Amino acid sequence: MPGRAQENEATSVLVTETPASANIPAADHPRTTTTGRAVPASPAHRRGGSVTWLDRARGPHNVHMDLVGMGGFLKSRRDRLNPRDLGLHDGPRRRVPGLRRDEVATLAGASVDYYAQLEQGRGAQPSEQMLAALARALHLTLDERNHLYHLAGRALPAAGSPNAHIHPGMLDLLDRLTTTPAQIISDLSVTLVQNPLAAALLGWPKHTSGLPASFLYQWFTDPEARDRYHPDEHDHQSHVFVADLRAVTARRSRDQLVTELTTRLLNESREFADLWARQDVAVRRADRKTLIHPALGELELNCLNLLSEDGTQRLLWFTPVPGSPAVENLELLSVVGSLRVGHPEPDIGPGHTTAL
Repeated sequence: MPGRAQENEATSVLVTETPASANIPAADHPRTTTTGRAVPASPAHRRGGSVTWLDRARGPHNVHMDLVGMGGFLKSRRDRLNPRDLGLHDGPRRRVPGLRRDEVATLAGASVDYYAQLEQGRGAQPSEQMLAALARALHLTLDERNHLYHLAGRALPAAGSPNAHIHPGMLDLLDRLTTTPAQIISDLSVTLVQNPLAAALLGWPKHTSGLPASFLYQWFTDPEARDRYHPDEHDHQSHVFVADLRAVTARRSRDQLVTELTTRLLNESREFADLWARQDVAVRRADRKTLIHPALGELELNCLNLLSEDGTQRLLWFTPVPGSPAVENLELLSVVGSLRVGHPEPDIGPGHTTAL
């Protein structure tokens, strides 16, 4: 395979990383698993051009991949999980401790054959996105997630990227919200993972890497980003977005990602620049909004936020306003989701599968 020099077939591979000046094309959509999560889809290969803002945290050009070590580590993490904690059936015919390989593959949005190859210490180097999906499927701690990336010969993803680590506690809560639209986003409004109802309500994220992965950036630069929000509430949402970003910039004052996002928006959006000059600041914790769904029409919803301890990630969930038509209409989301209303399912290439 171009760019890869095999050093030891049984244990490790010397991987030549893409140079810092290389372009990393963005994937268009996420994929949703049957177990209730959608994870961003990644390109099958990364080639050519300039690095995007969320992909700047790259490692050295040459790193070693420990195939056997990674396979053993994945199996050990799989064996320790309790299927019932993840909403899976723990019937009398289960013959293995923890999860089965096919269950992990489904949770990660990968094919069973592909995941089996990883545990067996063979196959190609997994992408950063696939490693992030595996870390979330196996509920890895931050240290365990970092260890997995090191074994795979990959640099750790940037804190604000779609592949950022998600605290297992947040994933546990998301797994339990099976009847409510819910998703986990970064403090820069990058979708990290969502359940099927959230995908049915909000549609697939249009971008999963680069500056456009931030819905905040899309809101001020792409008119289509506002299509599902009632026009009467656009001004309010713009103000809320900017006031929340003001709080983020103070907390992450030396963060290059935050600086670049703010600078680009100041240059590209007069609306953003005018709001930014007002110096308003308010962390977004709860809101009421009217969404325009392509099949269900207007939905008046409460949007609630649970912030991570460091404030960099948020669990969002949506509930209907009591007494509004949204109470009944929201129950139809599971049907609408099965019809895949909104953005089409992504084509994620060979070696992976979208389990819907």
